[in-house]
Parts: sequence; structure tokens; C-alpha cells
Amino acid sequence: MSANSAEPADLVEVVLVKGGRTKIRYPARLLHDDGVRISVRAPWAGEGVRDFGFVRFEPGDVFTEHYWRDRWYSVKEVRAGDGALKGWYCDVTRPATRTGGELVVEDLDLDLWCSADGTVVRRLDEDEFAESGLAERDPGAASAAVAALDELEGLAREGALGTPAS
Repeated sequence: MSANSAEPADLVEVVLVKGGRTKIRYPARLLHDDGVRISVRAPWAGEGVRDFGFVRFEPGDVFTEHYWRDRWYSVKEVRAGDGALKGWYCDVTRPATRTGGELVVEDLDLDLWCSADGTVVRRLDEDEFAESGLAERDPGAASAAVAALDELEGLAREGALGTPAS
């Protein structure tokens, strides 16, 4: 088997849950799982092009995604089909769980974008987070989510998103 092909054990299904429902699920190649950090690689799983104004996700893009069992976020390195780094898209989530071939993360609405050169750092979807009612339903989770977004912003401004520590 060539170095580019994956054994079935190297594949996982990433399941992103939001508001108790599956938002998206997609296959990814397992790169790393040390019991704390899980890293996978997958092509852009959305349909067509998604233009945020500050970045476009499109067919051919490749995401190297890092999830933690003990952190309230994920960091996704985004590269164009030609390998050029676009930047990092970060989701605030509950800590990830992996059971067999399924990696499940619960999206808590807050996101952060950091451009490849680090000059653009944007907090995203704070209005959706406020409207979600999480602060009333689960104040501890809401507090952890806000702290995670603050941590991500700090990492982005330090230029440390591209080197996820275990």
C-alpha cells in the first residue's frame, strides 16, 4: 500500500453536533491520537463554495483539524488545493470524544478566524452564541466557551495556532 493511502483503521467519521442535532459528518484520515489530542485531515466537506468575505472555503481545500479531549475548542488549518496556507478556522466546542471510528464534537457557536499571515484575527458568531441560551441553560459551559474563545484569540495573536501542543 502506498504512503498516501489509508488503512480502514486510519479513517474516522467526524460528527459535528449543534443544538442536539448533527450539523455535518464527513470522513477524515486519522493522523494522530495520543489520548488527549486527536488530529485528522479531510477535504472541504461543505457543498460548493462558502465565501465568508474574508476567506473562501471551496472544493480542493484541505483541512488539518486538531481536537482535544481536555479543551473547549478545535483548530483547523486550512490550505488551498495547491497547498497554500489560507489560515486557521477555530471552533469553540465541548471537549471531543472518540469512540471507535467516530469523532464527535459539539459546536457551541463561537468561532475564530486567523489569516495565514496573522494580520487578521476575527471573533465570529458571538451574536449566535448570545442567542443560543447556553448561558442560561448551562452557565459553566458558557463560561468555558468564552474562556476558550479568549484563549484562541491569544494564541492567534501570538502566532501559535500553527503549532498545536498536545
